[in-house]
Amino acid sequence: MSTIIKEFSRFAQQYEQYNMIQTEVAKRLVEKLPNTCYDSILDIGSGTGQVYQNLQKNSIDHHSFTAFDSSSNMLSLHPQANNIKTVCADFNDRAFTDLLDKRYDLILSSSALQWSSDLDFTLKSLSALSPRLHAAIFTSGTFKTLHKTANVDSPIYTDKALRECILKYYESANFALHTYVLEFDSVRDMFAYIKKSGVSSGEKKLSYKETKALMKSYPLKYLEFEVLFVEAMR
Repeated sequence: MSTIIKEFSRFAQQYEQYNMIQTEVAKRLVEKLPNTCYDSILDIGSGTGQVYQNLQKNSIDHHSFTAFDSSSNMLSLHPQANNIKTVCADFNDRAFTDLLDKRYDLILSSSALQWSSDLDFTLKSLSALSPRLHAAIFTSGTFKTLHKTANVDSPIYTDKALRECILKYYESANFALHTYVLEFDSVRDMFAYIKKSGVSSGEKKLSYKETKALMKSYPLKYLEFEVLFVEAMR
């Protein structure tokens, strides 16, 4: 089990309290959908069901919905219904598509694909499952100042790398880059948020002593987030 999966599983029960940005991202992703009805939807990285809940709020109908996530703890908190199927697997596993149907009307993914260990493989696999991908992907601009202060590289992809790879497997795509900030009363609260939200970042590579030094030297009272919204067609 990867470190990322362990983090999300560990804090599954607390996740809803610490994912303010992810909540807003899922809301925006669903609001941008062009249709009000889809036959079959696959949600990659479904977590506790924010995408599904926003589909309900926006009265977007679907015949079947597949919630796919690597954390069984997260999936246990996902809404249940006769037309909802849950699949616990990792999209970094080379055989993950064997657990899924052969075709979906639409693939959604909110705040998950940045954790692909092989973006080329992941997008190629998803494009074979559906002609439509609507996704929100965090970029390396997330925690930009934190990484710069700690002198570490972001563990996730750049905006440029994401766009280039998506256009390899989809004939057309619309991109929109959004930035968010989340303010905190203290740097200590900020680090607690990072830990309990399940977001693994550069500070994980630091020793205890280095982390303490980073907490003292971090110049901002907020964290930066950068998210690429994608509407792709094959």
